Formats: sequence, structure tokens, C-alpha cells
Amino acid sequence: MQPQLASYVAKDNKAFDPSEYDAGMYIEIAPAMEIHVMIDLALKNTRVRLGVVITERQFGQLEIHHGDQGEVLAAGKAILEATGLTEANRAPCKILTNKVIRGIEGDHAIALTNMSGGNQILAGDSVLIIECEPAGYMAFICNQALKAANTRLNLVTTWGQTGRMILGGSEADIDASAQAALDAANEIK
Repeated sequence: MQPQLASYVAKDNKAFDPSEYDAGMYIEIAPAMEIHVMIDLALKNTRVRLGVVITERQFGQLEIHHGDQGEVLAAGKAILEATGLTEANRAPCKILTNKVIRGIEGDHAIALTNMSGGNQILAGDSVLIIECEPAGYMAFICNQALKAANTRLNLVTTWGQTGRMILGGSEADIDASAQAALDAANEIK
């Protein structure tokens, strides 16, 4: 996990916070309460730490992490084996919104900053706004976008009907992050 994503996850977390550069995995499943079975499988079969647990009307989501990527991969494998599923069974990633706003106006920058718990958007910044479904894929997309350039994470949601991300920065950095985000979404497909 890139430092900004790990910090963002930790700000409202109710379980164990990830550290910068931990390996992490998000799993989203319906019906929502089935996520507790997935948590049990991951924790009993590996040394991963539980970060995020969300149960809403339709979907449940977990985030697990560990400093050793092998532990995270083993947790995913244990869950897949117990459920009889493979990675090929996952839902495809669909990008619903992919917009770059260049040279954002001050009022808009203030509104975006006040709507989120992340970094500030400043007047004149370029802004990347992406929305996808299923929502859980946004964690991977965000992480890849943050790796690609020196951008500031303003908002990321990985649960709900859709996943959302807003990044701010220079025009060149936003363009690099936008390309990395699309490449990540296509990698999931």
C-alpha cells in the first residue's frame, strides 16, 4: 500500500491499521454478512491483520494486510479454496467516470477539500475523478495511480454501489496517474 492509501484507510479504521507498503487485499462479496466467513478463513489460515470490515445492505467487504505479501496471497488462496471459486469468477471492472479537470477553480477546490478526509485540492490544481464498479477494485486502482506520480489523495471509497477516487496535483502528474489508473482497471479485466 502506498503511504497515502495506508494513511487514508487508517483514518477511520475500526480494526488494525495497515502500515506503509504493507501488502493488502480487499474482498467484496454478496450477501453482505458472508464477509464474516471470509474473515474467519483469512485469520485462521494466515498471519494477516484485519483492517476494514464493512457490511451494508448488499455487499460485505474486508481489507486484510501484512508486511509479507506471501501471507496476504495465502489468505486469498484459503478463501478461494473454501468457497470453490477462482480469480476467474470475479466480476469485471467497469469504469463509470473518468474525468480530468484542469486548472480547477477555487470554489470547486474548497468544495472537494471539504467533502473528503484526504489531502487538500488547491485552486489551479488538475484533478482526476474516477468511479468504478464493483467498488472494491478502487483500492487497487488508487494504489497504482499513487505509485505512478506525485499526486495527492483527496478521496477514495472502496465500498458501496461504486468506488470513487479524487486525486489532485500538477497537470503532468495527474495525466500519469490517470493512465496508471486505467491500466490498473484494464489489468483487472
